[in-house]
Amino acid sequence: MNIPELFASGGIAMWPLLLLSILAVGTILERIWFWSRILTREREVSGRVLEAARRDWAAAAAIAYRSEGLPMGRFLSAPLKLQSPDPEVFRLALETSANEELVTMSRGDKILEAVIGLAPQLGLLGTVLGLINSLGSLRLSDLGSGDAAAGTSLGIREALISTAAGLIIAIIAMAFYRLFQGFVFGQAKMFRQAGSELELLYRQSWARDHGLPPVAGAAPETPPPLSDPTSASPSGILSTEMPSP
Repeated sequence: MNIPELFASGGIAMWPLLLLSILAVGTILERIWFWSRILTREREVSGRVLEAARRDWAAAAAIAYRSEGLPMGRFLSAPLKLQSPDPEVFRLALETSANEELVTMSRGDKILEAVIGLAPQLGLLGTVLGLINSLGSLRLSDLGSGDAAAGTSLGIREALISTAAGLIIAIIAMAFYRLFQGFVFGQAKMFRQAGSELELLYRQSWARDHGLPPVAGAAPETPPPLSDPTSASPSGILSTEMPSP
């Protein structure tokens, strides 16, 4: 059978499955477009801002401001816009900006989660309704005849179409959901690393300007492991890992 015939054979459950598939495809395409614009440029932006911050904070702020079309640019620009903030205020600006950007990066996840949960259930519902319809049309006098067996087999095969469609939609949505979650996880690591190094540079600069003892230590080259972003809220990604004064 071709696709229109399969759709018609799947029963009434195919219509909500069609709606879910349209939502999933639209979300996947939008997220692919979003990630394709930023993945290759985020590390470059953070490197340029941090390099400039070692020499001139005004230059670092200008670079971050020009890169505000990217999440990393907006993240690093938030504290650099402030006028000589206290180090704790500087850190708070980093945390707040990181939380906002990570929420934006996770946009569309709820739609994919809904598709993953609903598609198999709707497919199973379509199969149950199809079996009820197929077996309900079977008469006792026809039991044992070849025509009855053939008709029942055809009805069961058509009833299973909706289950197969629901599983296919859910599997595709799950694959892209996990892919996008991996991208968010990687961005969280980059935010934490760049934010920690920028904060340390600022604390060192603040200590020099105010005649305080220099801040010991160096920015971490390899951040400690993060928990899975699917099991933790974005608000804890940066705030729990930033170095204390």
